[in-house]
Amino acid sequence: MKRTHLLPQLLPQLLLTAALAAPLAAHAHDFPTSGRVEYVLECMQKHDSKYEYLYKCSCVIDEIAKAMPYDDYVEMSTALRNQTLAGERGALFRDPVPVKQMANKYKEVQASAHKACRVPQR
Repeated sequence: MKRTHLLPQLLPQLLLTAALAAPLAAHAHDFPTSGRVEYVLECMQKHDSKYEYLYKCSCVIDEIAKAMPYDDYVEMSTALRNQTLAGERGALFRDPVPVKQMANKYKEVQASAHKACRVPQR
């Protein structure tokens, strides 16, 4: 059998595979590489910079990217991160109910991602 005859036979299978995979790719939001790298480096630092967390923390940010668009991630993670600021600047992140809700939602998404990727939260 010649190899040139395999392509016409495999083409329908390849097209079906691509069609089935397309909706899966659409579920993941497009995060910029720099945003993913920042998250992974910060996550690794929280886990004593152990190399094994390169993959685990990458998994976490991939899970977060599946759950929300990048702009929402930036807003929600900023709301959570800045709740510990002292004074008036911190009050902007601690007091308004919508900001608290954003921070809480991000905590839930992040906790779920940590669980899925077997990363202990710190």
